[in-house]
Amino acid sequence: MPGISDRLLEPAPDKHAIGRNRDEIITASMARIGVVQRRQREAGSWVIDEEPLGEGDGWQDWPAFHRVATTDRARIRFLVTPPGATATTRAGVRRVAEHEYRITGMTAVFTALPQFTVLAGRQEIGRTDPMLLTERTDGPRLLLLGGRSWKVTWIDWKRRRCYVEPAAGGGKARWLTPGISGASLALTRAARDVLLGAEPPVARTQRAQHALAEVREEHVPVVHPGGTVITREGEDVRWWTWAGYRANATLAATLSELTDSNQRFDDAAIRMRADLTHEMWKAAIGDAAQRLCLPEVDDRALAGLKFNEALPKRLAAATLAARLADLDSAAIVLGQPVRFFVGHEGRG
Repeated sequence: MPGISDRLLEPAPDKHAIGRNRDEIITASMARIGVVQRRQREAGSWVIDEEPLGEGDGWQDWPAFHRVATTDRARIRFLVTPPGATATTRAGVRRVAEHEYRITGMTAVFTALPQFTVLAGRQEIGRTDPMLLTERTDGPRLLLLGGRSWKVTWIDWKRRRCYVEPAAGGGKARWLTPGISGASLALTRAARDVLLGAEPPVARTQRAQHALAEVREEHVPVVHPGGTVITREGEDVRWWTWAGYRANATLAATLSELTDSNQRFDDAAIRMRADLTHEMWKAAIGDAAQRLCLPEVDDRALAGLKFNEALPKRLAAATLAARLADLDSAAIVLGQPVRFFVGHEGRG
């Protein structure tokens, strides 16, 4: 028996010419059995989808999704040349494409990381940083969005959605700067320099000058030009490294015997054990620079790692931990002097 492709491609006999009516019947029949025109095209690892997002003279922008990580979306631009274009014209279009590619690569570092959409039922509340959904916490995970607190009930890692319900209070908010996570050592230290008296090279209003003076006064106990500072106020003990988020994640993992059990940290500081003493610190810090550890990774965060299903769990966790770490900056901090303060009084 001949196959369907043979029947479709064989010349039509004169006595069975396909007219308008039969053309419509065949088209409808093919659609019913699933034989439809394939509209998707591929560009490298991306599958071009739907209709163009925009177009102009010599260009079109199309939506696309990744062939493997199908939740990753992109906007792909095609530059075209008119039929019969000269080699000079084609070379000019290529130069434009290469220029746009370089500009895109340069500005990509200023774009934000993918945020999680926060939903209460079907209502979108806002977006939150994924680090708030992966850090350890005691009790329910609480977020602060829209001026109120929300309790996380479920996280859809693949679709980057977080479902919440109203909470009485205690929510947290965090907006990280571009990069793998948080601010860098250079940026955080620049902020510390301003707190220590460096004048930002920008014009400021009187209101801004007054606000800066207040912030400097507030942070006097936690900044020092000669190194880092450990402060104690009651049960709250913090190591003010001003090292950036990734370096602090590395330091918290390396000195896990001294840090808070939940390893709470941000760009500027790491929360330490409430019973930390000067002697405990000296004993632990001696060889810390030679035994730096990668940050611990929440297993649930692995679900959002690209190609995670193709990786052994151990390798996937190591990949994510390596992205979160900043070993060089952590080593720099460990080589600097540390001052201990209790309230507003301390000793070096």
